[in-house]
Amino acid sequence: MVVAPLGQAFADPIRNVVIVHGALADGSGWRKVFDLLSAKGFNVSVVQPPMTSLGDDVTATKRILDLQAGPSILVGHSYGGMVVTEAGSADNVAGLVYVAAFQPDAGETLLDLAARTPAATKSIAATKDGYLHLDPKAFAQDFAADIPADEARFMAQSQVFPAKAAFETKITAPAWKSKKSWALIATDDRAIHPDLMREMAKRAGSEPVEVKASHAVFMSQPAAVAALIEKAATTLSD
Repeated sequence: MVVAPLGQAFADPIRNVVIVHGALADGSGWRKVFDLLSAKGFNVSVVQPPMTSLGDDVTATKRILDLQAGPSILVGHSYGGMVVTEAGSADNVAGLVYVAAFQPDAGETLLDLAARTPAATKSIAATKDGYLHLDPKAFAQDFAADIPADEARFMAQSQVFPAKAAFETKITAPAWKSKKSWALIATDDRAIHPDLMREMAKRAGSEPVEVKASHAVFMSQPAAVAALIEKAATTLSD
């Protein structure tokens, strides 16, 4: 199919949503967003990227995109923003939604962006074989301060370790330069500095929405996240 120019509506209503979760958490945390969007008639898929390299994660995302019938809204959280920026060039991606996410430009890495405006957390470390993890003792405070303590504790002990190399890989062709995008900024985020999110959204020309929430905004404020995704789909549909 042919992609609509930036900001132009698609001929067919957009009913597909493809979500790419970020590092340190898997896709199960998106269940409430999934349920809300499914109830509105959307076909929602959650990618479970291997987190072994940016290239592998982009390939995993495109694999799910290839299964969609018609155009999709591509959603990325945190490191998932790096993935959708690269994978979003696929022809059937109508628009991008960044949820407390990185929005890199060409030649930038996640570590480049994180160093530009450091986040509050100081508790991320590398394993001996080059994978990153967040100290479980700091997980609730730095990642999921506004969800129930037992859920945060489970997330801390079931976190998905990303390869450090994925955070060091440069973006080649940012999809937001040719696709309309939206950005949800979590104002209490300690994993990505809110000012960095604002700066990246402005640079990308993304339509911003600010929500008082932690980095786990997709769990603590699922209605706000689902509403922004629905808005993106509606805006790009006739």
